[in-house]
Amino acid sequence: MILHTEVSGSGESIVFLHTGLQTGSTELDIQRKYFKDDYQVILPDLRGHGQSVSNDVNNYFNNSAEDLAETLESLDVESTHIVGCSLGALVGLIFAKKFPEKVKTLTLSGIIPEKPSDWVEMNKKDIEHTEKLLKDPETVVYFDSIHKGNWRELLQTTQESDWYPFNETADLSMLDLPVLYIVGEHNAHETAGVLIYPKMNKNVHSSIIPFAGHVVHLEQPEIYNKILENFLNYDC
Repeated sequence: MILHTEVSGSGESIVFLHTGLQTGSTELDIQRKYFKDDYQVILPDLRGHGQSVSNDVNNYFNNSAEDLAETLESLDVESTHIVGCSLGALVGLIFAKKFPEKVKTLTLSGIIPEKPSDWVEMNKKDIEHTEKLLKDPETVVYFDSIHKGNWRELLQTTQESDWYPFNETADLSMLDLPVLYIVGEHNAHETAGVLIYPKMNKNVHSSIIPFAGHVVHLEQPEIYNKILENFLNYDC
């Protein structure tokens, strides 16, 4: 499916992929404003998010990668910089593996490289958090306002213990392109990738941002944007 997408600026293209239950416009406006003077900034709503309505959330990551390929083709973008955050990073990673010819550089944040030993307990806590979200009227009204589709079904997919694609995040060795792995210092499972990934692949650059956690692009946007900008200029 072709994703609902907002495009601004001109020049070499850069695609930002949002986190779960957000959209390109609700979450990545800071990055859009920062990069639009030098790049064509592309902000898709991933499958089932925002205005990219889809009732099919099965095989989510592979289908989302296919969606992105179709969307870029519709925009006449042959290859681009991919920047993904959390859910968007998982989609971006799988997209880069499936369509390496379409990716100039890949930037990842908010992903876990290895399955934690306490994953079952972590997932249980996430399910409890989800249940609280669904009971909060203000939260429900907010998500109803930004999503045209059934965002509750998206939440339910993360309640399965095997929903996270650890088989994909565990292996970056085949990526023959510049990769930036950027994480906040407060998430130990994610910062582990700073040691793991560069040893696995010489193309991987890494950065740990202080005073930030899972959504480093929101918690420390100025530092995040500058590091990303330097990476793009250095490798391109």
